[in-house]
Amino acid sequence: MSVFGDGLDAAVQKAFTRPAPKSAPAQMRYLVRQLKSTKAVAQMLRVSQRTVERYVKDQIKKPRPDLAARLEAEVKKRWQPQIRAKARQKAATTDGIVIDTRARIGYTAPIGTTDEDRLRHLTVALPPRYAARLFDAQEQGASDQQLQQIAAEALKEVYFQDNGRRAGQLEQVRFTDIEHLEFDL
Repeated sequence: MSVFGDGLDAAVQKAFTRPAPKSAPAQMRYLVRQLKSTKAVAQMLRVSQRTVERYVKDQIKKPRPDLAARLEAEVKKRWQPQIRAKARQKAATTDGIVIDTRARIGYTAPIGTTDEDRLRHLTVALPPRYAARLFDAQEQGASDQQLQQIAAEALKEVYFQDNGRRAGQLEQVRFTDIEHLEFDL
């Protein structure tokens, strides 16, 4: 499970204008329309083609929990791609992104400062350039560690250094032991 990747996806999904299909047959019909064949959907979900056909015809209504999770994830991944792209674009160019986290955060700084890690709950509005970096890294398949590093750099500049107005000698921010992480556009 990718904490940062899932958090970014959840933030973008809040921009959806219509709810995604809820029932398994409706989700299966949507995927068949998107992929243009029951065979492609069956291969993607790792079930038989006949099983997909039964869901499409409402002969099966309740999937196994593992199939239900895969089905929902695939539908959400493909749902309203233009709305998703507009939300990402808006966050990356004008609005920025808000990060709400409860984690152990500390920093590396010169001797004599109180740089010890401590549990903090922060809600910080990040500028558009960091939203763009996060979304670009996610699209390029960055690991959760890389996304975490980008978020730590953003917190260093925006929260600790107050956009260059203080803590100029701050070297690196440590962002670990994440208890809660949520993004909002």
